[in-house]
Amino acid sequence: MSADESPLTYRMITGPDDRSFCERVSAALADGYVLHGSPALTYNGTNVICGQAVILPHAVASSDAAVADAVQELEYVGEGHA
Repeated sequence: MSADESPLTYRMITGPDDRSFCERVSAALADGYVLHGSPALTYNGTNVICGQAVILPHAVASSDAAVADAVQELEYVGEGHA
């Protein structure tokens, strides 16, 4: 990544199930990303292929705050449902 590029909020890391894949996920964690969901595995007929989503924590906080603000702005009309 160049100096003028900001890090992506969400990344999906994929590759063969090997040390290199684990190193790439570990590097993302060291860069401040957190795991998002469970890893995915598939078989392509030759190798097991892994996928792991990672996100930056501030993305979750920003998203949660935006949802909370939107819900708070809704005007309630009618009866509630349990």
